[in-house]
Amino acid sequence: MGFPLMARLIEEHLQTVIDIKDLVSSVFCLCSTGDDSDESSSSRTDIVVRVKDFIRMIPGDNKKKSMELLKIFEFCGAPDALVSLFNSPIKGNKEIGEESIRLFLYPKIGLFLPRSVQNQFAFIVSQFCALLRGAAACGEPVYYSCRETLGSLLKSIGFANRLRYFGTTKSSDLIEDLHPFVCELSFKLMDGLYTIKTSSSVSTSFRLSFESDIREFTLFSLHLRRAIEEHFRSKGQSLPLCLDDNFDEHHPCYLEQIQRFHCNFHYLLRSIKMCMDRIEYNVKCAGVWEFNHGWSYYLSILKELNNISKLYQGAEDELSNEMRSYQFSLDTLVMYSKRSDDHQWLLKHKNVIDFESRSHLMMMMFPEVKDDTGKLHRMLIDRSQLLTESFEHIAHANPKSLRNGLFMEFKGELATGHGVLREWLFLVCQALFNPQNSLFLACPSDRRRFFPNPAKVDPRHLSYFGFCGRLIALALMHKVHVGITFDRVFFLQLAGEVISLEDIRDADPCLYKSCKKILEMDADFMDSEAMGLTFVKEIEEFGSRKIVELCPGGDTMVVNSKNREEYVHLLIQYCFVKSMSEKVAHFAEGFGDILFKRRLHKIFFRRLELKDLDGMLLGSDKAICVKDWQAHTVYDDYTETDEQIRWFWKVVEGMSVEQQRELLFFWTSVKYLPVDGFSGLPSPLYIYKTSGSHYRLPSSHTCFYRLSLPHYPSLAVTQQHLFRICQEHVGCSFGFM
Repeated sequence: MGFPLMARLIEEHLQTVIDIKDLVSSVFCLCSTGDDSDESSSSRTDIVVRVKDFIRMIPGDNKKKSMELLKIFEFCGAPDALVSLFNSPIKGNKEIGEESIRLFLYPKIGLFLPRSVQNQFAFIVSQFCALLRGAAACGEPVYYSCRETLGSLLKSIGFANRLRYFGTTKSSDLIEDLHPFVCELSFKLMDGLYTIKTSSSVSTSFRLSFESDIREFTLFSLHLRRAIEEHFRSKGQSLPLCLDDNFDEHHPCYLEQIQRFHCNFHYLLRSIKMCMDRIEYNVKCAGVWEFNHGWSYYLSILKELNNISKLYQGAEDELSNEMRSYQFSLDTLVMYSKRSDDHQWLLKHKNVIDFESRSHLMMMMFPEVKDDTGKLHRMLIDRSQLLTESFEHIAHANPKSLRNGLFMEFKGELATGHGVLREWLFLVCQALFNPQNSLFLACPSDRRRFFPNPAKVDPRHLSYFGFCGRLIALALMHKVHVGITFDRVFFLQLAGEVISLEDIRDADPCLYKSCKKILEMDADFMDSEAMGLTFVKEIEEFGSRKIVELCPGGDTMVVNSKNREEYVHLLIQYCFVKSMSEKVAHFAEGFGDILFKRRLHKIFFRRLELKDLDGMLLGSDKAICVKDWQAHTVYDDYTETDEQIRWFWKVVEGMSVEQQRELLFFWTSVKYLPVDGFSGLPSPLYIYKTSGSHYRLPSSHTCFYRLSLPHYPSLAVTQQHLFRICQEHVGCSFGFM
């Protein structure tokens, strides 16, 4: 604050200045002559009363005046005086000094002033922190209370207002103020990491303290990062910063604290590396496999290191390479993470975690599947009206009801439970994406990949795309592989990405080849207008053909060598973006209805790779391995050497791939296995011996992955009955015959 402005404030608040200077004088007098006498005790009490009186006179409804009074308090040296009192060797002085300082901290400050005015205390509290920093080494609680209060004030102060609340006009000053907090907290985190690394378990009190340290480090680091960003913008410079590129006192943005912040990043990164290596050693080499809850904090610290890495050139790649070196440990931590954790940032780093871990993180965006039957969304569906009745039950339901879980029954059938739900989700998805319904088209090269039909549809049919979005989200939420997945053009639009020529290769090979040909054609031939192309597209709409312009005046704009790239771009945008945009929007809305938070739908697809979605929706595209099937099957009242069991597997080995899938579907309501095969199922499969006539077909309880197999007299009878249930109309009946 400039001298003329300060002089004006002194003139306007002269009595306040006199009172504060008198307070400061009393404090220093007490520090120099005070003892534990009654007279000194009276003086100490008087100091606390006068500090309270000052805070009470700060108006709660006048920010300008309250800031002026606090500036006067600082100008008169009151913060220094109170800290001097606290640092006094005389016990009574120290206690009164601490009591006076705490009047500016939480929770005391909340007793006097509203939140909007409390924020203006930030620069005073920051000054207390700077003056008391030496006390931190002695473990003085008042310093940590000051730091905690400053952190709370930072959380409530908007980024645009920080400089004003800290009493400065320069980001560089704020960087100098904030870095000491980040530095001391980073060293505290390293101490905590060492404790976790060298301990088999950590106490609850340690965890609570360490969680607080991480929160404070993350908060101060966030504000320091923002201050650095503002500092560079104010100097006309850009980030990330190359520290090797003459970053010294001659650089317009040079500050020693920015270099030190980079050092803090490396120290913590090195500590995390040692901790991660210890996890792998414990699990793989030492054979120790009891999850240490302290390990879960590693990801929280890595998340902030990820944020810091964006400031420095090469730091992001360095962090990614480090994380790849301890992928095993990362995967272990991710699989133990909960919905309350925020580890989605890991998905931005390619190949630092495996498919199972990536899937686990994506599933955290969905509500947890519960078995509270009282809250489940109940459905009774007629198989003969599968799509129509399913639409009525899902499309018009309250999203909250669907997120609670589903209870599914088919009319006239006894079966209920998870097995029936798996079958219903599979069957409805297969019906909905059937090209005969005209909602979606399959890729010519892979009939399991779909994208919205670009042809114009009746507006009333748009609600089916919302229904489809909900259904696919429900299939993912319930971990059901439905045998279909998305083409790249559909996937990218859901992620809000731009569609390029290479992206349409599988969706429309003919258009792709035509566009490639146009782009590669001889320039002279293109300019001769021999092709007769203009910026138009012929389409079919409700059975009739019509011409649409790709841009205003497109029917008279001839395609030539100079504008052909623009033509191809507009053609692709029309065919795969504009013509599908409404359908994609309805699908996205329906999908978002099921997510934990609706706004996450774009983030879901942006952070996912198409191959991961394939694994989550399609499952494994490999033929079923019968030996793996046998290895994951348990017998009840049978043994694996019984004739009936040997005949059973001999028949299964002789089946076609599709027959094996039908048998598996009859048995479990799972037609497509997880990516990791039978080991990815939540339960082993069971074969139970059942009594009764050998004319009886096997039956199944799909909820429990249980097949009830009669005691057949021969291989031929076994084959006859197993082949019969592999017929699709029987395979969908759950064997209740």
